[in-house]
Amino acid sequence: MAATVMTRGLPRLGPALLFVPALLICLLPVGQLLIEAVLATITAPTQWRDSPLFEVLSSASTWRATGHSLYTTALGTLISVALGTLFAFTLALTDLRGRRALVICFMLPMMIPPQVTALAWLQLFGPASTLLITLGIAPALGAPQPLYSAEGIALLLGIQHAPMVFLALRASLAELPAELVEVARLSGAAPRTVWRTVILPLSTPGLIAGTAMAAIAALGNFGIPAMLGIPVGYYTLPTLIYQQLAGFGTGVLDRVASLALLMTLLVGVGIWLQHHLLARRDYRLGGQGARPLTFATGRWRWPLTLMLWALLGLMLVAPLAALITTSLVPAFGMGLDWQHLSLAAYQEMFTRQAVTARAFGNSLWLAGSAAVVLVALTLPLAWQLARRRSRVLGVCAALFDVPFALPGVVLAIACIMVFSRPLPIIEYSLYGTLGIIFIAYLSRFLVVALKPLHSAFAQLDPGLEEAARLAGAGPVRRLWDILLPLVAPAAMAGGLLVFLSAVNELTVSALLWSAGNETLGVLIFNLDDGGDSVLASAVAVVTVAMVVAIMGMLELMARRLPKGVLPWQQ
Repeated sequence: MAATVMTRGLPRLGPALLFVPALLICLLPVGQLLIEAVLATITAPTQWRDSPLFEVLSSASTWRATGHSLYTTALGTLISVALGTLFAFTLALTDLRGRRALVICFMLPMMIPPQVTALAWLQLFGPASTLLITLGIAPALGAPQPLYSAEGIALLLGIQHAPMVFLALRASLAELPAELVEVARLSGAAPRTVWRTVILPLSTPGLIAGTAMAAIAALGNFGIPAMLGIPVGYYTLPTLIYQQLAGFGTGVLDRVASLALLMTLLVGVGIWLQHHLLARRDYRLGGQGARPLTFATGRWRWPLTLMLWALLGLMLVAPLAALITTSLVPAFGMGLDWQHLSLAAYQEMFTRQAVTARAFGNSLWLAGSAAVVLVALTLPLAWQLARRRSRVLGVCAALFDVPFALPGVVLAIACIMVFSRPLPIIEYSLYGTLGIIFIAYLSRFLVVALKPLHSAFAQLDPGLEEAARLAGAGPVRRLWDILLPLVAPAAMAGGLLVFLSAVNELTVSALLWSAGNETLGVLIFNLDDGGDSVLASAVAVVTVAMVVAIMGMLELMARRLPKGVLPWQQ
């Protein structure tokens, strides 16, 4: 009897061993970072004032960067909440036409790399904007670039992360049954009363979750603060870590580890606050209603539709148009006309620039390999998580979220601390190679591949697998012959989402790249930082085209995918 209880309480040893490689990939770098930061502080308690942690905490630059991070995060989150709630309430609760197209377009800024977003907006404003010069409305030469400011950083952070608020809030709104509102209206409640007492309280958990995700993402964002803040000496915590590591190398690892620990603490406070607020607003429905809640817009349908498309035009179309026009002129600061129309930047990118071809090759190889490895690794993990109920497996599933929730620079510092020394036995160091970026991608994006597969396995009828087991099929054969064909679309979607996330990644690779191992995100950042804005724009245009193509491929597969696999699906 005792043996039976233990077998039910814990997963069998064989399935549990499947989780060991994934846990090592996710937790080894982060655990090493925490250990190193703590040991550097407590090894010499009599000289604690000389410890890296005390040096960081007593530095004026640390608290200045912390204040900058908190200000841009707070303002950017407010912008994200404003945009996300507007689109979520409008698209989830009304009968507007073309809602799917509006959702996909609103999601696109989150899929575009932040450094591309920053570059596109930089090309849109300022006296050297090709688009404004072409339209004859460019400011006078010498006018300041308005985006080189804390408010400019916050604006782009808000636009970049507004889809997170939208997704979380729309998920809450989709569960609201129309019967609740009908009962309130039949009881004599006015529309404003229904909105205040029924809809808003029940959607608050989604709003809190989306706000927390946007805030955490904004705090760890590197690309936007780097491109808009570094040129004017405005540093946030991620850019301060980058500046110190780029300027002093691995000799300041203890110091930057302490900075990373400070960022981790801020993220932890944000996660705790989210759980605390959600615990106080635990509204539960007895079940989803037969009909979703939908409000008729009547004569306001077309004005609302035009307003949403106009906002998307300002957020998405205008910056991308500026990016495209800049890539088609011979030099930055020129207007675009038929005489100056040039494809020289694209020709240089594809035929002459060895670093560009190398960056494309590195990014495609890293993203493709990470996608394949993570799909193969998470396939049995998702199967076990969906079929077994265990506290141990539940804790493992929660731990897989850690590298994705932490800021990318924290994960990069952790990987440097683990792999800067030669690996045991083989005596080979991954530092300065593509291998360290590859492992960082595996750690960061494992949960991206796991979620769609777990959702697909959870929706399968367990009777299929049980029938195969009774027929004598072993676990491997059941997984390969019965289950894999059924979850193959979700596995492919997960792999494409990993590829899409990794191919343009900058936050992690900005600290891990070396000469000859550039990635696309690093290339765009370096080209713009070096003053070659035309070539940087051309690379960014190709990058956006690749993102749109992958999203289009996923959209074509949407009908074959389980519900919730694609982030823009209802």
